[in-house]
Amino acid sequence: MIHTAKRQKERLFIAAAAVPALVLGTAREAHAMHIMEGYLPGGFCIAWGVLCLPFFLAGYFSLKRTLEENRKTLILLAMSGAFIFVISSLKIPSVFGSCSHMTGTGLGAILFGPASVSLLGVIVLLFQALLLAHGGLTTLGANTFSMAVAGPFLAWGVYALCRKLGVKRRVSVFLGAALGDLCTYCVTSLQLSLAYPSEQGGVAASTLKFLAVFAPAQLPLAVIEGILTVVILIALESYAQPELAMIGYYKKEKAGRSV
Repeated sequence: MIHTAKRQKERLFIAAAAVPALVLGTAREAHAMHIMEGYLPGGFCIAWGVLCLPFFLAGYFSLKRTLEENRKTLILLAMSGAFIFVISSLKIPSVFGSCSHMTGTGLGAILFGPASVSLLGVIVLLFQALLLAHGGLTTLGANTFSMAVAGPFLAWGVYALCRKLGVKRRVSVFLGAALGDLCTYCVTSLQLSLAYPSEQGGVAASTLKFLAVFAPAQLPLAVIEGILTVVILIALESYAQPELAMIGYYKKEKAGRSV
């Protein structure tokens, strides 16, 4: 009963935070990767930040529940956050006020779920903005939504779907991590185009232009990220099987399924 009441309370907080997010997400005024400091108008900065709030709360409750149940998984959690920080700090300069880099969020999404990565991601982006001048404080909400919300949710969805369809685990991990990386830059392109639509063609034309700028560097980076994520999970499967079992990495696997 106590556990059920706690879950209901968590859902209430998340739902309450989602209300302003939905309002901003559907309002016409909000038509408005690491987008640089000061590049987005103030209204867009606030809107993207508010849109992230329900995901922050969901991530907080998810991580809290995981750590309460299994304190030993803290090492895996710290490793996932460190992986995101390091790999997303290796940037390749691009034009139009942004840059190309891997995200590293697919690993955490597969291990702990996408909501948890939303909280890890904003912490990483905050430290990068303060310590590395990578991204910015005013654009923190937009960068968080693209890298720590949209990307992880797609990565987790692709991985879960592939496993359900019987795809080998390592192939599923690769596809999830690679497509999650690409999703981040598709969302970033949309964010930039919403703020700066093309005079001819509007948001759609502007989005295609930004995607064309990012694609040459991001496509190979996504493949590299997928491979790196697979390599790390192979190592974890060899040396951290008990911890992986604690977070449910194996619980849905059928006996005899090929990995």
